[in-house]
Amino acid sequence: MSTVKSYAAVDLGASSGRVMVGRVGPDSLELTEVHRFPNRPVRVPEGLRWDVLGLYAGVLDGLKAAGAVDSVGIDSWAVDYGLLDADGALLGNPVHYRDGRTDGIAEKVWATVPAEELYAATGLQYAPFNTLYQLTAARGSAQLARAERLLLIPDLLTYWLTGEQGTELTNASTTQLVDPRTRDWAHGLAERLGIDLSLFAPLRRPGDAAGVLRPEVLEETGLTGPVPVTAVGSHDTASAVAAVPAGGERFAYICTGTWSLAGLELDAPVLTEESRAANFTNELGLDGTVRYLRNIMGLWLLQECLRAWGQPDLGALLLDAGKVPALRSVVDAGDAAFLAPGRMPERIAEACRESGQPVPATPAETTRCILDSLALAHRRAVADAQRLSGQSVDVVHIVGGGTRNALLCQLTADACGLPVVSGPTEAAALGNVLVQARAHGLVGDLAGMRRLLTRTQLLTRYEPRGAAQRWQAAQARLARG
Repeated sequence: MSTVKSYAAVDLGASSGRVMVGRVGPDSLELTEVHRFPNRPVRVPEGLRWDVLGLYAGVLDGLKAAGAVDSVGIDSWAVDYGLLDADGALLGNPVHYRDGRTDGIAEKVWATVPAEELYAATGLQYAPFNTLYQLTAARGSAQLARAERLLLIPDLLTYWLTGEQGTELTNASTTQLVDPRTRDWAHGLAERLGIDLSLFAPLRRPGDAAGVLRPEVLEETGLTGPVPVTAVGSHDTASAVAAVPAGGERFAYICTGTWSLAGLELDAPVLTEESRAANFTNELGLDGTVRYLRNIMGLWLLQECLRAWGQPDLGALLLDAGKVPALRSVVDAGDAAFLAPGRMPERIAEACRESGQPVPATPAETTRCILDSLALAHRRAVADAQRLSGQSVDVVHIVGGGTRNALLCQLTADACGLPVVSGPTEAAALGNVLVQARAHGLVGDLAGMRRLLTRTQLLTRYEPRGAAQRWQAAQARLARG
């Protein structure tokens, strides 16, 4: 009889968390959501903070709902962290990456290490909230002065579950303090910037053992020990890319959700000045791979509009958006002007007005503007990644929450002029589960993981429709604006 084991995947996104249970066998892979909980940041007098205790409570509730499992793995968004004192106690709520404390900080860093040198050393694209800039912003604070340990968010939750401290590599690579060539800390860079790398716990790789659930956790969740915790690709994008169901073909991927992460999987980083100018990042993936990608604002634009509109029915809205003339108005979906929450429909309207385009007047028109703009950003990222890396692609894989949006998938195929394969939706959780299963000998290498996904997951293919010239014209219009 085939061996089937169960793995709990804790998958934390910027707006919600969930605990999924994956049942894995040599030719089977089933994923079930057992608990979902909100992730609501809180604005306090000192700024925007994560409710990390609420998240941990959600994790515990999820593990209780999961029942007996053979292992647990945690992935989350990147860059943010908690600080611990000498007793291992958390020093305040972790700062949210959308907090304004890093405004103007990058320029201070570049005064010591110019942006070109920073990229040549770390390969990480500029984003104002990178951990490097957060730590620079925190310099001189009472909290950082007391800190004895820094743990990235999934490592912090793993510590609370197990009592063991570590820093998982795929997430560490988003701090802008890792050399993607050596896959180790960039010691010289950190020294120049006055950042104490001893704050970080030792590096772990996906598949490494990360401890076992503490007795108190077993008691609270009703689980019977020992239950191991396994390091996975703890940056959710690393787990999602691991779950791209690609065969031997040359592929691009787009991990869609609050953000769109669009790019290629490479064997080595691209550290050229041209790559830096194009704002591509080199983050570390499984098995020596590099996630060469561009961050695009993503469905955050639509999520914020839905919030402003009182959460209307999304299905009906997308049907109406599909009837709006294509490419009537587009905005730069990567523009930092859209980073902060609030007034998103008005800000999109203002961007269209300033660029001399028709101003969206209804929710359907605004939604179509967003989806056309995202597809256009996907087109640019996929084309730029091929040009900068010298690696061409035959197909684009879309994974994550955006797979539920058929209009966005079709528009991306149209914009890129390439077939799009959509699915799986819960890619990050599946990648999380498969790394655990691989650590326990149930699946083979990365290619073997992907073959299992192709055999077991529902995938949809979208063929590109013509009109490449219209997308080129929209891109030119946006460049002029």
